[in-house]
Amino acid sequence: MKSHLLVIEDEAKLAQFIKLELEYEGYEVTIARDGIAGLAIARELHPDLILLDWMLPGISGPEICRRLRTTGDKVPIILLTAKDEVGDRVAGLDAGADDYLIKPFSLEELLARIRANLRRTQEENTDILQFKDLCLNRRTREVYRGHRFIELTAKEFDLLEYLLAHPRQVLTRDRILERVWGYDFMGDSNIIEVYIRYLRLKLEAGGEQRLLQTVRGVGYVLREELRSP
Repeated sequence: MKSHLLVIEDEAKLAQFIKLELEYEGYEVTIARDGIAGLAIARELHPDLILLDWMLPGISGPEICRRLRTTGDKVPIILLTAKDEVGDRVAGLDAGADDYLIKPFSLEELLARIRANLRRTQEENTDILQFKDLCLNRRTREVYRGHRFIELTAKEFDLLEYLLAHPRQVLTRDRILERVWGYDFMGDSNIIEVYIRYLRLKLEAGGEQRLLQTVRGVGYVLREELRSP
């Protein structure tokens, strides 16, 4: 499966050059030409990595970093900029960037930085499940909604882990019972509704958007609330 990269760069020629080279290397690439569009696309498409210019119309690169990080988005971000002072590099990293590349840069170095950041993320993602601002760590069994820690019971954690492992997939009650409670479970099937209610209370305790949706007559799905046009 191709990694999806988002390039937020207002210099049209540079953006197109990067896009063509990255596509040649086998990546899927989306371009945004200003900060506002870039932030919106990042939140909507959830790319695997962002190449982010510092100076942008609308919203600056560091501000985009800060806004993504405050919502719990851990997408790798490489800042591209002509600013080469130590203070600038520190400011970019403090804003939430993972890496920093000074313009003009070589294509070989850019590709190496991209590979390194994607590799690190893929290694980390074996333990991390994330959807929107909801993050679950399988190794530490910790759950966060943004920066808010959520304490779950063992079975609540198992149910949420299963839902997070299948985002936007409608899971039937029978399937959930088999995978979370086990094939030999002889209790009341209404146990799922009970635990979904427990999870919703904890996940929405800070007034957050509902992510655990009921599909009437079928089961449950982890997705954003559907809004009427």
